[in-house]
Amino acid sequence: MDASTNPIEQLIDLSTGYLRSAALHAAAELRLADLLADGPRSADDMAAEAGLNGPYLARLLRYLAAHDVFRQEEDGRFALTPMAQLLREDGPMSMRAYVEVHGHDIFLRSAMGLPEAIRTGGNPFEAEFGMPFYQYLFANRELGAQFDTSMASFSEALSDQVAAAYDFGSARKVVDVGGGRGGQLRAILRRNEHVEGTLLDLEPVVAGHVLDVPELAGRWHAVGGDFFKAVPEGGDVYILKHVLASWPDEQCVQILEVCRQAMPDDARLLMVNALVPEGNEPHPSKTVDMTMLTVLNGKGRTQAEYEELMRKAGLAPDNVLHVSPHAAIIEATKA
Repeated sequence: MDASTNPIEQLIDLSTGYLRSAALHAAAELRLADLLADGPRSADDMAAEAGLNGPYLARLLRYLAAHDVFRQEEDGRFALTPMAQLLREDGPMSMRAYVEVHGHDIFLRSAMGLPEAIRTGGNPFEAEFGMPFYQYLFANRELGAQFDTSMASFSEALSDQVAAAYDFGSARKVVDVGGGRGGQLRAILRRNEHVEGTLLDLEPVVAGHVLDVPELAGRWHAVGGDFFKAVPEGGDVYILKHVLASWPDEQCVQILEVCRQAMPDDARLLMVNALVPEGNEPHPSKTVDMTMLTVLNGKGRTQAEYEELMRKAGLAPDNVLHVSPHAAIIEATKA
């Protein structure tokens, strides 16, 4: 029995998984991948340029190389791997901002509250910080801006996949509800030149939108607002991407009801979220569910659970498109 199948070794590996996270977050914060953009280098050479401790840096890189983040060459120099490429600041589909912000202590301190949460059913983040997560980000705008950037980087590649998977041919106006900085709406407008779009999110979020590009001129509006109160009327397609997982059932129904009130009778609503599958296999939705448990008051849900929320809001779920492990599209119309 090798280490990969030895239950003792597996348990030890799981129990020290926080070291992998800490090492990865350090690499993102220190911009180590950018130091290797021009090719392999020694740790001492990298340290001299960045003002770091060479021996400590070598140990960090060696550890991450054992997990396919960076690679150590036979001559001792370190090089980029496909995962490390994603940590470059200016690389295509950069995930550096996402990795860095999720190394913030608000997530670790919330996760450490899991035992008490399981005992009481309470929210670890709110117990630790005294307010809901999004309220905390609103009060700490530098961190809030970093979080918004991190979510935009996570959604970039997925946005184009969603835009490609769904047929917007008959749509004229798309309303992206809780759409962050507008990456998803931008992807839809780029693929569908006949479509106009409206982005709705909180004012500080939409202030940093990415829609103001020449190719989309005259085809978009960015609106600050609260989707618990009202959303723009008159859309052909309404999108809720990675929104409902952040909220408990009652508030999900409220969001869906507000959307339904704004929808014309022939409009469609697209709920985009990872769906929790049956079985014991690893799946991104199960990790998302743990984030919801420790930080927010939402949860990961099965397809049946999302469809039940839609029915409670007066919507009729219909077609389902499985885009990726991070996103399925459930289409619904007014019941």
